[in-house]
Amino acid sequence: MKAAVRLQNVKDNWETQRGELDDALTFNRKLWVILTTSATSADNPLPVTVKESIGSLGLFVFKHTISVLANPAPERLNILINVNRDIAAGLRGR
Repeated sequence: MKAAVRLQNVKDNWETQRGELDDALTFNRKLWVILTTSATSADNPLPVTVKESIGSLGLFVFKHTISVLANPAPERLNILINVNRDIAAGLRGR
């Protein structure tokens, strides 16, 4: 949720917080590196289909992050915010 909040803050306050975009995206990328690495490791007991789904989602997040960096716009943060919120909700059991 922390990554989603940081990205949402940049989006909602684009004019004053745009300078925080790189930091917010870097934090989000680090989170996803940890998540995808942990979830897809050979010793993780998750089913293979779940590992593959998390790996694919992580790859999407990384590609979209690069795309946002290349063409920054506040509305382009929506998908990253939503993915983070959905994953956080799922991990909390909702």
